[in-house]
Amino acid sequence: QVRLEESGGGSVQPGGSLRLSCVGSGFSVSDQIMTWHRQAQGEAREWLATLASGGATFYSDSAKGRFTVCRDDHKNTLFLQMDSLKPEDTAVYYCQNFGTTTWGQGTWVTVSS
Repeated sequence: QVRLEESGGGSVQPGGSLRLSCVGSGFSVSDQIMTWHRQAQGEAREWLATLASGGATFYSDSAKGRFTVCRDDHKNTLFLQMDSLKPEDTAVYYCQNFGTTTWGQGTWVTVSS
């Protein structure tokens, strides 16, 4: 069964960091184009970052310079390292196997003092 499962969300103060994980099952994360997105309450889902199978990375303006996408092929896991977090980063974060309907269930990130 093809699935993704995110974890690592939580509450953090502004300026803090979190690392989100996305474990793939039923396929190899390293063979796919993988993406991170988020959705704040009442907002549309927003693309944040892409990691291509060859290792190239792409970021949205809101993620660039603060977020880093990477993967561990042995663990079949995608990561999103988030630094210098801001209150406006509060959202549910999702990973996706690009071009498919395979999404994780999401993990909540709350940035608040």
